[in-house]
Amino acid sequence: MSTTVTVETPQVATAGDSGRWPVRAVFFLNGLVCASYIVSLPALKSVHGLNDGRIGLVSLVFALAALVAMQAAGRLVAVFGSGMVLRCSLLAMPPLLVVLGVVPGFGGLIAAVAVFGLVHGTTDAAMNAHAVGVERRGGRRVVNSCHAAWSASAVVASLAMGATAAAGWDLAVRSASVALVALAGGLFMMRHLSTARSEVRVPASDAAAPRQRAGWTRRMVVLGVTATVLMVCEGGVLGWGGVLLHDARGVSLALSAGAVTGYALGQTVGRAFGDTAATRWGARPVFTVGGALGIAGLSIGIGTSEPLVAVAGFAIGGLGMSVLMPLLFSEVGRAAADDAAAGALVARFTSFIYIGVLLGPALIGSAADLVGLSSTMAALVPLLAAATAVTIGFSLRRR
Repeated sequence: MSTTVTVETPQVATAGDSGRWPVRAVFFLNGLVCASYIVSLPALKSVHGLNDGRIGLVSLVFALAALVAMQAAGRLVAVFGSGMVLRCSLLAMPPLLVVLGVVPGFGGLIAAVAVFGLVHGTTDAAMNAHAVGVERRGGRRVVNSCHAAWSASAVVASLAMGATAAAGWDLAVRSASVALVALAGGLFMMRHLSTARSEVRVPASDAAAPRQRAGWTRRMVVLGVTATVLMVCEGGVLGWGGVLLHDARGVSLALSAGAVTGYALGQTVGRAFGDTAATRWGARPVFTVGGALGIAGLSIGIGTSEPLVAVAGFAIGGLGMSVLMPLLFSEVGRAAADDAAAGALVARFTSFIYIGVLLGPALIGSAADLVGLSSTMAALVPLLAAATAVTIGFSLRRR
C-alpha cells in the first residue's frame, strides 16, 4: 500500500530565475542570523556573568541541539519539501535571535539556545538539501557559491555587530536590528522558494524514514568521515590557530587574529569560484587541488615561526579547503535516486559535520594538554592528507 505526499522541489526554470539566487539568499540569511549569535557570545557571557565553563556549555548545547534536529530533518524534507521547511525556519530564527538577547537567567539562556540550535540544525540540513536539489535539476553546480554566501554573511554580521557595539547599542537592540533585517529577507523569500511542486509516492510504512532508498554505502561513509575530518581541521584553525600564534610563536594578540581572518578570507574567495572550477574541470581534479592547497597551507601556517608567513599559510589553507565541503555535499546529492532520498542523505551527512564540530575543539584541547599545542596542530596535516587521499581514491566522480 502506498500514499501520495506532495514534496516540494526546487524550480529551475528560466535563465532569469534558475533557482540558484533564492537558495544563495537563504544561505546568506541563515549565516546572518547564526553568525550574529556567535559574535554575541562574549556579550552573553558578560550580561549573564558566565565563566568559561558555562559559556562552553552554552556552545555545546547549541551544537547538540542542531545535531539532534538533523536526525529528523531528512524526514521533514522528504515529506514536506525543503522549500516548505525553509519557509518556516526563515521566519522562526530571527525572533529566536531576539529572545537570546533578552532572556533572563542562565537556565533561560540554555533553553533559548537549545531551541535556536534545533531550528538552526533543521535549517542547515534543509538548505543544503535545497541547494543539492537545485544542482540536480539545473545541471549546474551551486553548492560552493551557496557556502560562499554564508561566509560573506558571517563577515557582514561580525562587522555589523561590532560597529553597533562600538556605537553603544546594547545586546538586545543589536540582536533586534539584525533580526528585523533577516525577517524582512525571509518574508521576501517566501514566494521565491520552490514554487514548482511534484508528486512523490512514498510507501506509508516508510514515509517516516526513507532509509532504504537512501541507504548507507561504503562511499557514503567515506564522504561522511571526510566531512568530520574537515570540520576538525577547520575548527583547529579557527579555534586554535590564533592561540598557536600567540602562545607558541609569541605573536601579538592583534596579529594572531590574522590566523582566523586569513583563513576566512581565503575560504570566501575559494567558494566564490568553486562552482565554476568544478563545472569546468570536474569534482575530482578540483578536490585534489583544493586538498593539496589545504595541506600546504596548514603546513605553512602551523610550521613556520614567521607571523606574516603563518597568516599567509592559513589563507592558502582556507582557499584550498573552501571547495572541499561543498563538493562533498554535491557528491552526496548526486548519489541519491530522487529528491526525497537526497534530502535524507544530506541530513545524515550534515550530522557528520556537527560531529566534527563537537569533537574537534575537545580533541585538540585534550591532546594539547598531553603533547603540546604545536604537536597537536601539526597532526592535523597528515589527518587532512589521509582523508583527502581516501576520498579522491574511492568516493569522488571525475565530473
